Amino acid sequence: MAESKDLIVRPTVPKAGLDKFLSKLKNVSMLNIDPKSVAGKKFQTIFESQDADMVICKTFDQMKSAKQAGKPFGYFKKVLGNADVNEIEKASQAGASFVIVDASDWKIIPLENIIAKLHKSKTKVYAMAASAKEVATMFSVLELGVDGVILATDSAEEVEKASQQLSTVRFPIKVAKITEVKDVGTGERVCVDTASMMGMGEGMLVGSRSNFMLLVHNESVGSSFTSPRPFRVNAGAVYCYTITPDGNTRYLSEVESGTEVWIVNKEGQSRKAVVGRSKIETRPLLLIRAEIEGETGTVILQNAETIRLIKPDGKLLSVTEVKVGDQVLGFAKPPTGRHFGMEVPDEYIVEK
Repeated sequence: MAESKDLIVRPTVPKAGLDKFLSKLKNVSMLNIDPKSVAGKKFQTIFESQDADMVICKTFDQMKSAKQAGKPFGYFKKVLGNADVNEIEKASQAGASFVIVDASDWKIIPLENIIAKLHKSKTKVYAMAASAKEVATMFSVLELGVDGVILATDSAEEVEKASQQLSTVRFPIKVAKITEVKDVGTGERVCVDTASMMGMGEGMLVGSRSNFMLLVHNESVGSSFTSPRPFRVNAGAVYCYTITPDGNTRYLSEVESGTEVWIVNKEGQSRKAVVGRSKIETRPLLLIRAEIEGETGTVILQNAETIRLIKPDGKLLSVTEVKVGDQVLGFAKPPTGRHFGMEVPDEYIVEK
């Protein structure tokens, strides 16, 4: 299976409204449309014709003809049972560069079986979908997910929602120098329990400002008094920000079951995780102030040994051991305004 994922849109709008539909989309692959209508646009085109860049076949005889013609070809199959899954595997063995699976009745189990059979082959697996919600599910089937999804829709908004499933962010993680450590008494902090397991070097970006955050490590490291909880980030005080996959910020107090958050590693690579629950409890708190390339910011965390930051060499540093001059990992960029979590680039703002 390929690491990159594709979203292909199959418009269901009448030809008369196709140009208007296309004008709302950017860099999205299209299926079964007139190539003249996309001239000058950045669209990949796949057609069911001999003039196509790729040929979609529905029989083995068609695949044989395409192979003789020297054209890349794929195989389309509506899956109703195990015999159809086996036929798709044979198509892969026969040289199909991709398969298109229509599993409209049973969606998950057939795709799991197909992915399990083909994930080590060179054949890409594409699945049919009718909504952005189905797209999200198909990209996560059997953890690997399908290589691409063909979305049949007449809604540009639905395409936009679906395209967000492909989004990833690489945060420019930088070295932050600690300039102040201060006990600030008690307050409410938030534990974020996700439905994903985290490993060493992963955590959440948390901070008092939307443009300045420190990387708070997950609780995968246990101690003599606590068991490892690799699904949890003891993230910080209720007012703190974190960044969510929709591009906005959320106060930690707003994070709840079903919220999506970014899990970020020490290299800045991110992945989405859904929150199972958040716990707000009163605990002793510690203010940590740091500086990154001229930008200064703070974060307030629970004052406990199990809350850890990450040092530039990847080693963990408990907040109870942090001192002025220490270096940890964080994220900073020039300040911009925010309105209900959405960035307002030109707004004047000062945060202290």
